[in-house]
Amino acid sequence: MSDKSAAEARVETGAARRHRRLPPEANIFFVLIGIALVYELLGWIFVGQSFLFNQQRLTIMILQVSVIGIIAVGVTQVIITGGIDLSSGSVVGMTAMFSASLAQSSTWPRALYPSLTDLPFFIPVLLGIVVGLIAGIVNGQLIARTKIPPFIATLGMMVSARGISKWYTKGQPVSGLTDSFTFIGTGVWPVVVFLLVALIFHVALRYTRYGKFTYAIGANVQAARVSGINVEAHLIKVYAIAGMLAGLAGVVTAARAQTAQAGMGVMYELDAIAAAVIGGTSLAGGAGRITGTVIGTIILGVMTSGFTFLRVDAYYQEIVKGMIIVAAVITDVYRQKKRTKV
Repeated sequence: MSDKSAAEARVETGAARRHRRLPPEANIFFVLIGIALVYELLGWIFVGQSFLFNQQRLTIMILQVSVIGIIAVGVTQVIITGGIDLSSGSVVGMTAMFSASLAQSSTWPRALYPSLTDLPFFIPVLLGIVVGLIAGIVNGQLIARTKIPPFIATLGMMVSARGISKWYTKGQPVSGLTDSFTFIGTGVWPVVVFLLVALIFHVALRYTRYGKFTYAIGANVQAARVSGINVEAHLIKVYAIAGMLAGLAGVVTAARAQTAQAGMGVMYELDAIAAAVIGGTSLAGGAGRITGTVIGTIILGVMTSGFTFLRVDAYYQEIVKGMIIVAAVITDVYRQKKRTKV
């Protein structure tokens, strides 16, 4: 090799090393900053106000994305295994109804269970989480034991959970919730819950055997099985965690709204999947990080808040959100092809 070729190789190697030092989420973070700056510029041009330097607007935005973020943390783990969860939005509605039914005040004249009012707040919270956990276990059992595609299994749960939430109270909303329960949804508590959940599972995926098994199954399920991983048991665990987090999101949703309705959580599963994919989680499985999902969740929140700030009609927001999801998936496909070539 000539001196010139060797020098060029050293330069390329150094550039590649510097590129590798940047975390995978760096590009997504730069996209977030770029989107925020675009809204800031458009805000001054069309509205005459600042988008970024408005504490009330930013607080509302973060609170709104917290529930989606909690769901997205669970959905991210499912997608990393190569699966999908379409049931999380319906599970949110179902768990909101169950938890709220045990969080009613004795002063409310139309309490669903008059003998079960004014209970300590942790009882309805625990019920909501357990109901979500059961839904997740059912998803995992169907996928692991019967080998049906995750799309079909979770689609069935999506329809069933929505039906259960309507049947449970005959379609009537559940109101009159105690102050101790609704406190969970006030102030910054939804954000605290979201960040705590994200931190716990970021550590779990990066530094524990649970995370190693999750990535191994998504990368190559047969190789994972040959290496001694109980694939079926681990998949049940992953889907159970996703259901549990959807249940927690349902509790927070009911507490924030101070009521529960069967229609809660509609389309939340698609927002959660979008947040995960935008954050760099590969739909092919085997790749993704919770930190990227957190950034992806914030990107969705910035977009929604920015469109509202610019007074863009809601249906335009849905169109743009759909285009961004498709663009994220196309980017993921391109990234997978590039990785395969290497």
